[in-house]
Amino acid sequence: MAAATAIDQCATSSSPSQRHYQVFLTFRGQDVGKTFISHLNKALVQAGIITFLDDDQIQRGEDLNIELQKALEQSQISVVVFSKDYASSRWCLDEVVKIVERMRSFRQVILPIFYDLDPSHVRKQTGAVGEAFAKHEKEFEAETGGRRAEWTDRMKKWREALTESANLGGKVLENEVDG
Repeated sequence: MAAATAIDQCATSSSPSQRHYQVFLTFRGQDVGKTFISHLNKALVQAGIITFLDDDQIQRGEDLNIELQKALEQSQISVVVFSKDYASSRWCLDEVVKIVERMRSFRQVILPIFYDLDPSHVRKQTGAVGEAFAKHEKEFEAETGGRRAEWTDRMKKWREALTESANLGGKVLENEVDG
C-alpha cells in the first residue's frame, strides 16, 4: 500500500521530538466527516498510525486556527480528502494552502483522496469546485465593495494549492454502498 510506505518512510526520517502525528486528516466535515473519515481514521489508528483529526484533538475554547497550524506542523503526512463541497469552505481552502506551503518548505508529504469527485475538477476548478469559486468571488465582491485587490491574492493561492495538490495524483474513490 502506497500510503503505508510513505508513512513508514516519514516515520524513519523525522525526529520524534518534532513530530507528534504521522497523518493530518483534512476534509469537509459536512461531506465525509461522519462517514468516510471516521472509517479511514479508525483503520489508520488500528494499523498503529497516529492521526490528527480536529474533531477528536481540539478542545472547546482553544483557538482552532492556532491548534490546526500546530498539528499540521507536527505531522509527517497530510491526507487531503477532496469532496464535492470541499471548495465551498474558505476554511478548507485556507488549510490546503497551508498544507501545500508545508510541502514546498518542509517536504511534507501530501496524499490526496478524491471522494466522489473527478480530480480534474480540483485541478482546473471546474464542476462543483468551479461553482464554489464563483460563489466565493461574489461573496468577496459584496464584502469588499468590489475591491478586487483585497481578495484576488487569496483566491489565487487557493487555485494554486488545489492545482498543485491535485497534480500529485492520489486515490479516486466513488461513493458506493459497499464502500
